[in-house]
Amino acid sequence: MTNLLTELLAEKPWLLTDGATGTNLFARGLQHGDAPELWNLEEPEKIRAHYRDFIEAGSDIVLTNTFGGTANRLKLHKAEDKVYEINKAAAELLAAEIAESGRKIVNAGSVGPTGDLYVPLGPLTVEDGKNAFAAQMRGLKDGGADVAWIETISSEEELTAALDAADEVGLPAVCTLSFDTNGRTMMGLTPQRLVELVHARPVRPVAFGGNCGTGASDLLVGLLSIAEKLENGDVLIAKANCGIPVFEEGEVRYTGTPELMQACARLAVNLGARIIGGCCGTTPAHIRAMRDALDAHTKGDAPDMPGIIAACGTLTGSTAELLGGGEGKESTRQRRGRRRN
Repeated sequence: MTNLLTELLAEKPWLLTDGATGTNLFARGLQHGDAPELWNLEEPEKIRAHYRDFIEAGSDIVLTNTFGGTANRLKLHKAEDKVYEINKAAAELLAAEIAESGRKIVNAGSVGPTGDLYVPLGPLTVEDGKNAFAAQMRGLKDGGADVAWIETISSEEELTAALDAADEVGLPAVCTLSFDTNGRTMMGLTPQRLVELVHARPVRPVAFGGNCGTGASDLLVGLLSIAEKLENGDVLIAKANCGIPVFEEGEVRYTGTPELMQACARLAVNLGARIIGGCCGTTPAHIRAMRDALDAHTKGDAPDMPGIIAACGTLTGSTAELLGGGEGKESTRQRRGRRRN
């Protein structure tokens, strides 16, 4: 399936995404607990300014303000009847900014988790999830999104539902998981399992990898752990958080400096990633620094784990788990949840 993302990947050795959405909208006045997606209708100029900041910082891919854009999430704000309207508006606002920039930039429709658990742990079936994602993606597609950017996924069922929805709607897809529990997702998926799931798809995602999670080192070690499982044509994504969150003076702040994110970007390229960016805490200033670093970088040898730690800091999880040992074991959060039940 030819699309703008595959075209740019054919033209360039790497592509740079944007950074955080929530972090930067808080700086524009969004209040904690409010739904950022509602700003697509209520504060469109602020959303356009958010997109513009990352375009001007050098992003090749910008995500729409729709991470919580399913009815499952919007119902928490009594906006479940506005799924199509909210998602379409977000993509339209980004399309307008891209047009004004005069550059080729991918309009990536952000699709985050529904927030609901799947059968047998919860009420949601894969079919229910697919329908919820498809409703969101129709709005994104009609608003001008080039790709469904499925991100921060934790379970195999949710990943299946989201990718099935993209196939049904006719949007090319990428997918990233959040490996935040000793190298696994909250529901126990390892980077190795992600590769297996992607390779088994009837329509493979354009790209896949990791986002969010814990620190940059953890995400990069996750990529290192799947090197032997990759096939020719696989496109890896590395979209790490900007350091570690700390609570200071009543606010959450991320410790990552522009220099840390530059080091992460260079190592990601050396590990074979072709789509690089930042997640929570990443500002346009960080992205601009990453752009400068990548423009000046020549791909080198893949680093080992000590090299990653030396450049990006210590790991926050178990080294053995981050390297994929013990497939099939429950994650820490799963065990806690089972004990509560």
